[in-house]
Amino acid sequence: MSTILHIDSSLFGSQGQSGQLSRQFVERYVQAHIVEKVIYRDLVSEPIPHLTAESFQGFSLPEEERNVQQKHIANLSEELVGELKEADILVLGLPLYNFTMPSTLKTYFDHIARSGITFRYTEQGPQGLLKGKKAYILAARGGNYHGTPMDTQTALIEHFLGFIGISDVEFVYAEGLAKGGDAREVALGKAAERIDQLVD
Repeated sequence: MSTILHIDSSLFGSQGQSGQLSRQFVERYVQAHIVEKVIYRDLVSEPIPHLTAESFQGFSLPEEERNVQQKHIANLSEELVGELKEADILVLGLPLYNFTMPSTLKTYFDHIARSGITFRYTEQGPQGLLKGKKAYILAARGGNYHGTPMDTQTALIEHFLGFIGISDVEFVYAEGLAKGGDAREVALGKAAERIDQLVD
């Protein structure tokens, strides 16, 4: 049995194209496999506050020395990290905004990148501590960027997940969604086929 952590980062939540694709993936996966639990987090309906110098400094303080705000942020961070640790599979709905990830997702990443908890520094360099997990990234884009120098998003997501130990990452792309005509339906159809291949 497995636990899925399903995260949507679109401005439109589960109604955005990436949200619809991520939901489609989770539904197909649950049909095809034994899943004990699905944890869902919408980064827009439940926004995570940006880190400040004060809240960041609180991470390195003993709990009894943290002020109220630092305790709140540290507890939230620990909750997010706990969800990720519990999950065997990460499913991420990922739109492309101005050639990168949504700021909501960047903020989420800032809260789960915890030295000594999700990664550590060694003499051989940084080492991710969340090993043995699989990530599926459902990437929706208005134009066609994959495989071009303009796709800075793919490498960034792979690099961050690898940094915390998640190196087994599969991307499903739905591109050209803003082109009009049949391009949108063709792209979504190809994405659905890829989802079926990965789930079966």
